[in-house]
Amino acid sequence: MTRSEDQKSFSAQSIAKGPRHLETPATPTKPKSAKQVSRENLSRRNTETEVFDDGTNTFFWRAHTVTVLFILTCVLVYVTLLEETPQDTTYNTKRGIVASILVFLCFGVTQAKDGPFTRPHPAYWRFWLCVSVVYELFLIFVLFQTVHDGRQFMKSIDPKLGVPLPERDYGGNCLIYDPGNTTDPWHNIWDKMDGFVPAHFLGWYIKTLVIRDWWMCMIISVMFEFLEYSLEHQLPNFSECWWDHWIMDVLVCNGLGIYAGMKTLGWLSMKPYQWQGLWNIPTYKGKIKRIAFQFTPYSWVKFEWKPASNLRRWLAVLGIIFMFLLAELNTFYLKFVLWMPPEHYLVLLRLVFFVNVGGVAMREIYDFMDDPKFYRKLGQQAWMVAAITVTEFLIVMKYDPETIMLPIPFFVTQCWILGILLILCWTLWRFFIRRLYQNLAQTGIFVPETAP
Repeated sequence: MTRSEDQKSFSAQSIAKGPRHLETPATPTKPKSAKQVSRENLSRRNTETEVFDDGTNTFFWRAHTVTVLFILTCVLVYVTLLEETPQDTTYNTKRGIVASILVFLCFGVTQAKDGPFTRPHPAYWRFWLCVSVVYELFLIFVLFQTVHDGRQFMKSIDPKLGVPLPERDYGGNCLIYDPGNTTDPWHNIWDKMDGFVPAHFLGWYIKTLVIRDWWMCMIISVMFEFLEYSLEHQLPNFSECWWDHWIMDVLVCNGLGIYAGMKTLGWLSMKPYQWQGLWNIPTYKGKIKRIAFQFTPYSWVKFEWKPASNLRRWLAVLGIIFMFLLAELNTFYLKFVLWMPPEHYLVLLRLVFFVNVGGVAMREIYDFMDDPKFYRKLGQQAWMVAAITVTEFLIVMKYDPETIMLPIPFFVTQCWILGILLILCWTLWRFFIRRLYQNLAQTGIFVPETAP
C-alpha cells in the first residue's frame, strides 16, 4: 500500500487494520498548548476530508518489480539475438535513443519515490515524473546547441519542422458588427472562433483544479491579458482585439472554465471518500462505480493559500503566479523560436505534459508552504517543473535574443513600474510598517489617538 494523497493525515499502518478514520502521525515536537492544538485541529477539519479504506492489497497495487525486469530482459534478449539489426545508421540512432528512454521509464515507474497522489495508480504519477526528467534532459540538450543546429535537430523529430512559419495576427479589424460586409457582418467573431476557444476553456478548467483558488485563477487570467498587451510588439499573435482579450478570453473562455472548475472542486470537497476493494463489492453496478471513482482523488485537501498571513506565504504566492505566467509565455515563445506551428502535436503534447505534472507540483508546493516542519524540502515534481520552466525560458533567450530584447513601449514600461511599486509599497506596509505599529501599540510606547 503506497502513501495516500494526504500524507499528513493518513498512515499506511492504520489503513491495513480496517476501515477507520486515519489519524495524523505523531512528530517529535515540543508539547503544544491546548489553544494551539484546538486551533490546528479546527484548521485541519476545515481543509481535509475523512477517508475510510478497507486496506485491500490487490494485484493491481503491487509494484511488480521482478515482472517488469523479466519482461524488459526478454525484450532486450529478443532484440539482441533474434532480430536482425537494420543497416540504417539514422534509424538505429533514433531507435537506440527511444529504447534508452523506455528503459529509464520502466525503472522510474517501478522504483521511483511516490508523490502525494495515488489515484488512479501511483505508477501513473511516477511515469510522469520520469517523463519530466526526460523532457528536462531534452531541453538541456537543445540549450547547448547552436541556434541553427537546434532548429534543424527538430527535423529529426518531424521532417516538417525546421522551417520558419508566419505568426497569425488576431488583431486588425476589431469591429464586432461589420456593416461593410453584407454577406456576413459578424465575420470577425466567427474568425476568432477557432480551436483555441475550447482549448482556453478546458485549460482554465484544469488550472482551476490545480490551483484550487478562485482569486489566484482570476489574477493569473487577467495578468496574462496584460502581458499580451505588453508584448504584442514582440509576437504578432499577441495582438488581439479588445473584446477578444476581455470578453472572449477573460469572461467567456477563462471565466466559464474557472466557474466549472470551482463547481468541481466543491463536489470533490463534499464527496465521501470511502474506499472498498473491488472484489468486496457484491453488485456489478457497485463495481463499475468503484472503477469510475478510481480516477478521482484518494482524499481531498482544500487549498487555503492565505497570502496576507505572513511574508513567507506572500512571497511564495507571488512566486507561484510568476512561474505560472512564465510557463504560459513559454508556450508561445518556444513555438516561435523553434519554428513549430501552433497546431503541431508537440505543442499539444507539452500542454498534456503540464496538465499531468502541474497538479502534483502544486500540491507539493502547498505542502511545503503549509507545513515546513513536516516537508523539509521541496517536492521532486515541483523541483522538476520549476527547472523545466526556467530552462524553456533560457532557450527562448538564446535562440531569439533580438525578439526578447525589443524595447517595450514607454507607456507600457510606466504601467509595469507603477504596478511593481504598488506591490512593493503594500508589502512594506503590510508586513513591516503595520507590524511595527502594532508592536509599539502593544508595548505602550506609541498609543494611537482615539476619537473623543
